[in-house]
Amino acid sequence: MKKATRLLVSLGAFVSFVLVGAQPAQAKTTNIKKIRKELVKYTNQQSAGPTQNYYFTNGKADTKGFKGMNAGDYQFKTDQYGRAATAKAVLTYQEYSDSIGGRQGTPLEPTGWPASNPIVAITYHLTGRTYHGYLYNRSHSIADSLLGAKSYTSAANFTTGTRPQNVGADQDGGMRYPEELAEDYWKAHPNSTATIEYKTVPIYHKQETMPRGSIVNVKSSDGTLNRQVVVINSVEGIKLNYTDASSNATPYVKPARSQRQTAASTTTQQSTATAPASTQGGWTTAPAGQVYVSQSHKYYSQVTNPSNYSLMSITDAQNSGATQASRGNQYARP
Repeated sequence: MKKATRLLVSLGAFVSFVLVGAQPAQAKTTNIKKIRKELVKYTNQQSAGPTQNYYFTNGKADTKGFKGMNAGDYQFKTDQYGRAATAKAVLTYQEYSDSIGGRQGTPLEPTGWPASNPIVAITYHLTGRTYHGYLYNRSHSIADSLLGAKSYTSAANFTTGTRPQNVGADQDGGMRYPEELAEDYWKAHPNSTATIEYKTVPIYHKQETMPRGSIVNVKSSDGTLNRQVVVINSVEGIKLNYTDASSNATPYVKPARSQRQTAASTTTQQSTATAPASTQGGWTTAPAGQVYVSQSHKYYSQVTNPSNYSLMSITDAQNSGATQASRGNQYARP
């Protein structure tokens, strides 16, 4: 009897082991409370985070919430306070391919957009370089380089993000890091029928209108890309108010010598900028020696909507890390 009992117990344990082992792997559950605590710490310290590039990785992607979504589907949500919440999409190679070459729409104003967006100087510890430009960007949760024109269909796909939150300290950090993970996957799998589940969750502290950061999840259908990235919405050396997006930033003013040079340059370029060719056929041509720079850091000589780009000298564009676009589209030409 004892032997039979032991046999039954052993058999039961074996069956339980088989049944448990047969269960599918549990999907990742993100500890948002823990991540929020880390983001509040980094942002209160005006920190670029452990990588010094305004992001850090956090294991595999959390892809809950994609049930019933098919290739090309997307969804943008707001929370109970009207703030941008979860943005998710099942991305395709075709969407990426169609978006190459320039911006596919006009950024929408997010919740928490500041009354004043000063031009500031931000010095990055990682690169030693100083950025001169607007403090805030209308930051995509899912980039137009991945989702194309669909990324402009709702303000819930935009948050108020600092410049380094958008591109990091070296143009490849911040939100650009997970975007480039997806872009690099498509480059390695041209014309692929695979898909990428891409989900961004802005993380707010209490009822603040500007997020402290975002959790970005990126997973390809073949499983070779599977990453969770936490992006930090901060600025080195500048204290931000996450309730109204005000800051203690000192507006950047060009040195007097540079201002005189700029004035002289502007005077010599006025005739070029106002020449009929600058607006011929709906295309605006940049003045001689200048280019239009997109948020994806590509520059063009002709665009259809100049307000969507930054106009600067070719030298300044190249010094900022921008490169000439290899090809154009219906909105911009190299």
